[in-house]
Parts: sequence; C-alpha cells; structure tokens
Amino acid sequence: MVRISNIKVRSDFSDEELFNFIYKKYNIKMDEVSTRRIVKKSIDARNKSDIFYNYSVEIECKNEDKIKGAEPVENDEIFSIDVKRKSSVSPVIVGAGPAGLFAALILARNGIKPIVIEQGKSVDERQKDVEEFLSTGKLNTLSNVQFGEGGAGTFSDGKLTSGIHNPLCKVVLKEFYNFGAPEQILYINKPHIGTDNLINIIRNMRNKIIEMGGTFLFNEKVIDFEVSNGKVTSVICSSGKKVETDSVVLAIGHSARDTFEKLYEKGLTMERKNFSVGVRIEHKQNMINDSQYGTETKLNLPPAEYKLAYHGDKRSCYTFCMCPGGQVIASSSEENTIVTNGMSKFARDGENANSAVLVNVTPDDFEGDSPLAGIYFQKDLEEKAFKLGGSNYYAPVQRYEDFKANRKSEYIGEIKPSYKPGVTLSNLNEIMPEFVSKTLVEGIDYFGKRIKGFDNPDSILTGMETRSSSPVQITRDDNKESNIRGFYPCGEGAGYAGGIMSAAVDGIKCAIAILEKE
Repeated sequence: MVRISNIKVRSDFSDEELFNFIYKKYNIKMDEVSTRRIVKKSIDARNKSDIFYNYSVEIECKNEDKIKGAEPVENDEIFSIDVKRKSSVSPVIVGAGPAGLFAALILARNGIKPIVIEQGKSVDERQKDVEEFLSTGKLNTLSNVQFGEGGAGTFSDGKLTSGIHNPLCKVVLKEFYNFGAPEQILYINKPHIGTDNLINIIRNMRNKIIEMGGTFLFNEKVIDFEVSNGKVTSVICSSGKKVETDSVVLAIGHSARDTFEKLYEKGLTMERKNFSVGVRIEHKQNMINDSQYGTETKLNLPPAEYKLAYHGDKRSCYTFCMCPGGQVIASSSEENTIVTNGMSKFARDGENANSAVLVNVTPDDFEGDSPLAGIYFQKDLEEKAFKLGGSNYYAPVQRYEDFKANRKSEYIGEIKPSYKPGVTLSNLNEIMPEFVSKTLVEGIDYFGKRIKGFDNPDSILTGMETRSSSPVQITRDDNKESNIRGFYPCGEGAGYAGGIMSAAVDGIKCAIAILEKE
C-alpha cells in the first residue's frame, strides 16, 4: 500500500469521483486497485480566489512503485496491553464522560468487568432534563449539561481535535466510528461529531460495555470513599450502596465540586492550576464564512471556523470551543448560577456562530491558599451572573459596543442571542474583574483585525464562561495513581485533559495502568 499526498482538488467530488480523478491524474488502472481509502482532507483557503481541498489517500494496487510521488505506508502500531491484573474485585469508574467511558471500554475489552457509577442519568433521560431546563428554567442539579452519561462534551460541538498528538487518538477516532460516528472523522482535518450524533454513539458504547460484562449505575452519586493503610477499599453512594474495590478511576469532570471537596478531605494531594474565564461571543455565521472563505469560491464549503489568540502585556485572550452554526447553551449545574457553553449539531446549520472568548486566570488571582480556591473564584462569577440576569436562569447579555463603552445595553441589534431559556440586557463589566474586562476588549478589537466583523458593535456577549477547564489538578505518579493507592485521577476534571479527545485518551491510559498492575 502507498500513500499519495497533497492532491489538490477544486471540485466538490463524491468519493467515487475523487478516486476516478486520482486514477486519471496518476495513471492508475481502476481494475488493478484492491484497496483504497481517504486518510486526510483539509481546506486550503489562504488564497481566497483559489480555495481548494487538499487530500491524502492510500491505495493498494499493482505497480505501486510506478505511481509518481507515492510513498510506502507504514503499518500502524496497535497498542498492546500486558494484562497482569489478578484482583477479584471490579474496578470502579466514577463518571461516565469520555474519560470514564473509554476507561470502561478498554477494561471490558481486556476481560475486566468495570462498574461505572454516574450521578446523572443515561444519555436519553439526560437529554430530556436538558431540554426542560432550556424551555422552562427548571434545573436538575444531578442531570444537566455538565452531569450525566457522556459528560459535558455531549452537549457541545463534539470536537475531536487535540494538541496532544498521541497515537491513542487514532484508537479513539476508530472507536467513535465503530459506534456510529460519520466515517469522515477518520480523515477530515478538524473532525467533529455534533451533539445529535454523540447521543447515539454514547448509548452504543454503553451497550457494548454491558455486553462485555460491565455495569452502569445511573442516578448514583458517590459521596464517600473508604481508605485503609493508604489504599482505597470501597466507594459509598448516596443510596447507601457500598462497592468494594481496589481501583477507582476518578473521571469526575471539571464541575464535580463536592467530589473535589470530599477527595481533599480524604487526603488526596491536589493543587491549584491555571484556567480561564470570559464570555460567549456570537456573530452571524455568514459573516464568518465570508471572512474566512471570501465570496468568490464555488465550492460547497462547510461553515467556517476560527481559532484566535491575543497576547497582551500581562494577560492573554483567546477563542475556545468555536461552534459554527451553533447556539450558546445554558450549562449550569448548581442552583443560582449561570454558566455558558457552546453547542452545535453535526450539520452546523444554525444562523449564528459562537465561541468562548477567554482570559487567563492564575492562582495569584485567587483568595486564600486552599487547592480549591479556583473553584470558589469560578462560583463567585457564576452567582453574580445569575443575579445580573434576573435570578431566573436568564443569562446577562450585552452588545459589544456597549461592553466596550462600559454601559448597559438597551437593545439587541442585528445579531440575536441564541441562549435559552432567555436573556437579560445587562452590563457585564459590573460582575467581571477589571483585568478580564480590559483584556476582553483588547482581544476582541485585535480579533477584529484578523476576522472582519469580529468586533461588530452588535456582536453579542453572553456571560459567564467559567468551565473551560478544571481549576484543580489531582496529582498522580507515572503509574497514574494518586498519593493514596488505587485512586487514578483521570481526564479533564483531574487536570489531565482539555476536551473529548484528550479525555478519552487519558481514560485509556488509566485503564492500561490498572490492567498492567499486578
């Protein structure tokens, strides 16, 4: 098999048309091809008057050595696990987000039957709770955008990009595809699943884990742990259920604040870490498309994305979790708080684009010395946003022109906010630290020079975005264990991931650590 790279295509081809184009371009006889696949597809929009797709493909055929520019394909290494685990008790996984689900999947595939404990509901029941909150403002604190099967990433854009460049990323993508994700996630440059696909995929993963001997306990909140001689011995649930175990994967997510408190009380070593806070900004998706693609191309391009960063004298500002054609979604998990996030369906066909615009926060900004001080910093902003929005789960919003002028917005312009259950015209400067407001203005103005219209006076800011990453890291050693043996801090909540892909990879790593421990 050989790989042909940098194939420039200036038409919207079907897969069949693409390979016919390649056969003709490289003088390959169709009847001599035994295997073919697309391995990469990206968009090159650097020249707005000549936008094209850039493909890489792999082909197995006769006379491969005669294909100009083709290179031999190296076989992908399939990771192997030396299973040494002999324990008679099941590992417990606390949390059914991507880290927890992939940890459970790898354990089950290797003959170990995990018990997954999730305080929220199964993904289908959880979806009903989310929809009720968006329509009525009635919040279920155990089943919402943050908590429940699938984790916080379920109600997002479903991005599968990551900066970690780990070979396990391919494993994650293949598993998502096996459980129902579109095939294009295996080769497209910036893959995403969309919340509508994620719900089905998560259900399929759970059913497979159960088929292999795993157990799921939904609506079971872990409230305590028993520790003896520096080792975990059991997990205790709010129902009174006690599960004996010697291995606990802490895939608790970045919003499980009471669990962080309990773990700190139990003596797990943890420390404060940097994170970011800010707002969601909304623009017309058509404006983003025109800025990124221009108006000349005839290609049927997907809704455009962006990723921007600004570095000031003392603070940085950057965009995060950009959702083309999406909506700003209510993501509160505690009463009397407002938390925002972004979400897109797979089609990304909504009128607005949105992304977080965030400013870095460091432990020097927190009050007190507690490792949990970052949590209290977040919660203070969320409670202030709740009050500013009217104390009814309406989010405070503001036109950018008014935010920059430090005045309350009195009307909505051409860009309509997508947040539900509702919004309240406000002055977000009233609840933000001055350094956040100042850096947001500097950043948005700078981004307006990179993307025409980003600093549009009618751009809508929705507050507050506080949960971009965990404010805590639970320390662990090279074997992925904490200072108390048997605890495996895992994923985004424990401070070792930043999104669906990296969380899933970390779940696999923790599962391997459990399997290979004698």
